[in-house]
Amino acid sequence: MVRKPNLEALFGESSAKTFLGLPSCDDLSLLDAQIAIIGAPCATPYKSVGAYCANGPEGIRKGMSAFTANIAHHDFDAGGAILPHGIKAVDHGDLAFDEDDAAGNRETIRKAVFQVLEKNAVPLVLGGDDSIPIPMLEAFAGRGRFTILQIDAHIDWRDSHEGERMGLSSTMRRASEMEHIETIVQVGQRGLGSARLGDVEDAKNWGAQLIPAKDICANGVDAALGFIAPGSKVIVCMDCDGMDPSVMPGVIGRAPGGLSYWHIIELLEGVAGKAEIAAMDLVEFMPERDIDGLGALTAGRVVATAMALIARQSTKVS
Repeated sequence: MVRKPNLEALFGESSAKTFLGLPSCDDLSLLDAQIAIIGAPCATPYKSVGAYCANGPEGIRKGMSAFTANIAHHDFDAGGAILPHGIKAVDHGDLAFDEDDAAGNRETIRKAVFQVLEKNAVPLVLGGDDSIPIPMLEAFAGRGRFTILQIDAHIDWRDSHEGERMGLSSTMRRASEMEHIETIVQVGQRGLGSARLGDVEDAKNWGAQLIPAKDICANGVDAALGFIAPGSKVIVCMDCDGMDPSVMPGVIGRAPGGLSYWHIIELLEGVAGKAEIAAMDLVEFMPERDIDGLGALTAGRVVATAMALIARQSTKVS
């Protein structure tokens, strides 16, 4: 039998436990960086499935482990080094969670994001289940008015599912109830998913802008970016199932016809070019359903490029 070669060794893979080998920051009260990565394995699990994406943050870090020695190299997607000179990013690691204490999990996430914001840094939250945006968004209360750019195959406007109002199907409805959220732009809907007819009607009546995946694939991202006001503060909420399963197979609900990697990058670049990325979460990566690490790599590349864009807005580097 031929031994499988360790191809990752060619790229400088290391055993670093942080994203791209970034310095770790165990205590966010001592944070001294412009960007902080937070792993959030679980917020509000359903009794029927439990913490179904708890291995997501670890899987994303592992997906980028082959490139830990290359973070200072030229990144062609970023147009240079991921982190320009003088900009620091750290990885806080994964937050503790208890499948039997959803309220406690949410408070842990809210508090961690709040601590990052108190240090005038930008949180990048790696999930973890789809309900993680709710406590992340709650941490922004009292800090001004914000726009949400949601990238997702589903609109998440159910009032409750399985008796749970803070779960995966309700993130944007809960966001719409927060006083500091003034605009919601939702991109990538497709297929027969969680939305009932009344959910779509409620979203539109509130003023949410829905741009289905079909429209993005046919006409590009400009229609979505047109709803982002210049100079606004944008929180990006990205569900991995917003992408096509050909590049992101590791999700709980695959649906053909999703966004490509470049659609995601163009959306992020478009936001950074006219507004400010105040935070980003990337959720619903499920390593157990991934294929040969493809989804982990794709998720990692999205996070790395988002980090580069945030770093450049911190230095006003174009």
